[in-house]
Amino acid sequence: MHQILQNLKNGQTILEDVPCPSVKPGHLLIRTSASLVSTGTEKMLVDFGKANLVDKARQQPDKVKMVLDKVKTDGLMPTLEAVRSKLDQPLPMGYCNVGTVMAVGKGVVGFSVGDRAASNGKHAEVVCVPKNLCAKIPDSVSNEAATFTVIGAIALQGIRLVQPTLGETVVVTGLGLIGLVTVQLLRAHGCRVIGIDFDEKKVELARSFGAETVCLSRGEGPVAAAQAYSRGRGVDAVIITASTKSNDPVHQAALMCRKRGRIVLVGVVGLELSRADFYEKELSFQVSCSYGPGRYDPLYEEGGQDYPFGLVRWTEQRNFEAILDMLDEQRIDVGPLVSNRLTLDQAEEAYGLVEGGKALGIILSYPTVVEQPDEALLKRTVQLTTQPQPSIAPGEPVVGFIGAGNYATGVLIPAFRKTAARLKSVASSAGVSGVHAGKKFGFEETTTDSRSIIESADINTVVITTRHDTHARFVCEALKAGKHVFVEKPLCLKREELDEIESLYGSLAAPPKLMVGFNRRFAPQVVKIKELLQSVPESKSFVMTVNAGAIPPEHWTQDKSVGGGRIIGEACHFIDLLRFLAGEPISDVQAVMMGGGAGVAILDDKVTFSLSFGDGSFGTVHYLANGHKSFPKERLEIFCAGRILQLDNFRKLTGFGWPGFKKMNLWRQDKGQGACAAAFVAAIAGGGPAPISYEELVEVTRVSFDIADMLER
Repeated sequence: MHQILQNLKNGQTILEDVPCPSVKPGHLLIRTSASLVSTGTEKMLVDFGKANLVDKARQQPDKVKMVLDKVKTDGLMPTLEAVRSKLDQPLPMGYCNVGTVMAVGKGVVGFSVGDRAASNGKHAEVVCVPKNLCAKIPDSVSNEAATFTVIGAIALQGIRLVQPTLGETVVVTGLGLIGLVTVQLLRAHGCRVIGIDFDEKKVELARSFGAETVCLSRGEGPVAAAQAYSRGRGVDAVIITASTKSNDPVHQAALMCRKRGRIVLVGVVGLELSRADFYEKELSFQVSCSYGPGRYDPLYEEGGQDYPFGLVRWTEQRNFEAILDMLDEQRIDVGPLVSNRLTLDQAEEAYGLVEGGKALGIILSYPTVVEQPDEALLKRTVQLTTQPQPSIAPGEPVVGFIGAGNYATGVLIPAFRKTAARLKSVASSAGVSGVHAGKKFGFEETTTDSRSIIESADINTVVITTRHDTHARFVCEALKAGKHVFVEKPLCLKREELDEIESLYGSLAAPPKLMVGFNRRFAPQVVKIKELLQSVPESKSFVMTVNAGAIPPEHWTQDKSVGGGRIIGEACHFIDLLRFLAGEPISDVQAVMMGGGAGVAILDDKVTFSLSFGDGSFGTVHYLANGHKSFPKERLEIFCAGRILQLDNFRKLTGFGWPGFKKMNLWRQDKGQGACAAAFVAAIAGGGPAPISYEELVEVTRVSFDIADMLER
């Protein structure tokens, strides 16, 4: 299937061949009939993509601070690579989709195959959309009209925040698509409306919808017009739907309002507010969040958990339905808002119009079933090379990646690319990241069907970089298929999953190699530390300080059922590191977390745990999410035989009292990911043992469970 993508590095718009997504639980798989190019929002993305690095930085000063903090801790080159990798990710465009339901995911009610649905799906021939972001289209509403559902919901949410009553005077500043729909909805509310814009054509449209208008390009004064139209009392409310860096829209809104007037920002404008503007009139100012309640709530959008109807009358889905009802009853007319009708294969032309500001609403039409049968669209695997590939040599590591997220594309895939492995296939759930990774790193194919990688007769090695709750399932499936497995930590999330892996592994006559991505033990400075410690027969004391940084409670890693929490999901790295350096089994574990405090939502990411080892060595890990970013993220101190080693952030290793060793500093941070991948591939190619023994992988995983259990008591 085809999908419109944008390169954030240079702003180029691409119509890419992407494998079809599969339907997920709680989602609908929709074959697109038409989609609307939101010329306001999407122009901002195009302009950002075409800006140079300096201009990009100016537009996102908060991100610049994050980059500077990362430079302090990780070094310049790793930071630049991370920024370039982020900008290199293709951005799927669009959020106003209409089509026919092809498949209904598990747990979805109220939709059936064949239903027409409006959603916030992308500009793609097939989209997979959460059920709460879809709404059924009434029979009388055309596909073209229904593409305005999401735009209409954005306008409607701004109006709901203003809470207009019949007869009130409301100003709409900015008469793009959202602004013009806002004008019509306000008129349907029984409001008197003033529309303001620089574009004479948009002003004329607003006037045709019943609004009084102000054309700024003709020098007409908005404040004077508002005073006259409100009979000298000031308007009741202002809805700002403009997109500009100027502070003028908010300043003018304050001047136009009556005492205790309401201002709601739907668009994007300068926000250097004047206290005097708001103080004397006791004005209220509110920013509207997209389509309405539920937006950006993962439990509502991805989890499918609706809000109680009696408590939250208007969610984003119910706003979709309200707009479709208005279209059905012909209370709003979106026909005049369509300036161009193009086909999907004219995407480049469409975005040329967007960039030039020469269009209002662009409707993209998609191939019909006759032109493109369903079975052609549902192709789950796309070949990325047309060149004949060499035959696979005996014992050659042939790799398939399941998962193509940020860590995979930024770290793991580049690491495997530098080895002797042959990169055969890469899978991603939506298809876009898989296409990007496949083309960038030289994979032969990309797919949205992870089973095809596990079942492939050519692939003998599977790398798993998906969300943590899928690790155990993929590990077991790959082992059963006789594949070598490299799984990004953790190995699994639950004891019963570990028991299943152990049972399966033990039942195999010749088990494949199983590896967890505990890369820190392969870091060059850690290898040096291991070498130095082997010359000392005494027990060692380890102090590991991890300045982990806060992650919001709603992030998937904090969800125990999905990410496992930060101890199982991340701190396992440091259990393995100390286990490697001690060189002895872990004999005892103790753990304590920070006590509760006002405003502290998460406690188990502020933890100290201690490990005792078979030779009398012990180690303490302070895993803390309440520190400052300017402090090194990881610091290891080792005390033994009157000597000390200190490792800061995998860049600076210092020895105190070590004969013949004082320091080992690196130009750039190296946490061992490259060496970890190389060791695993070399073991497969050479037939040697796995770089980390199976017994140690199980031991470290069980200890992470023990610590998590202690913290819950």
